[in-house]
Amino acid sequence: MDQIKIGKFIAEVRKEKNLTQRQLADKLSISDKTISKWECGKGIPEASLMLPLCDALQITVNDLLTGEKVTEVDYQKKAEENMMNLMKENEENKKRMALSIICGVITIIAVCSVVVIASYITLPTIARIALIVFAIITAALGIGAAAMLEVKAGYYECPHCKSLFVPTMGEYVKDFHTFTKRKLKCHECGKTGMCKHLIVR
Repeated sequence: MDQIKIGKFIAEVRKEKNLTQRQLADKLSISDKTISKWECGKGIPEASLMLPLCDALQITVNDLLTGEKVTEVDYQKKAEENMMNLMKENEENKKRMALSIICGVITIIAVCSVVVIASYITLPTIARIALIVFAIITAALGIGAAAMLEVKAGYYECPHCKSLFVPTMGEYVKDFHTFTKRKLKCHECGKTGMCKHLIVR
């Protein structure tokens, strides 16, 4: 989906309705920063907000996802395209998550192998140091690559307001996490909690 086109469309329809970002945000019980983020093309409304937003702007979900008002003639075609785009996005998220797991497993195997070689095989001191440095670099690069793939794979669901968001890399790496949840600050309500990682919408 074209986030920039959708954002421009939201801004255009909001202005047609003589609504400020704050007024629209109040109707949806969210912050005006969220409206601004959508209109700048830095994200699209979460599934839970799509219907209330469409009601407030008097448009259809199909109009919203297309980024323009859809005519009766094109309605079915655009609905199918939007559905295919959502399915494609979900598939891409699944692939990114699978690649992240593969990358992490390969990194662990590679680092453990190098550490075993450095520990148990008779080597000159300089070679042993070089292997340990190599293991540290491999671990850093592998974990970094896995993290970059995972942060782009899907969304995190706020336990307070149930909105979906994608954290920045800085937010992603700095807080406590489990395999399925991560402590993050919600981009919508601003509360911090253990956010569940969802691969598909």
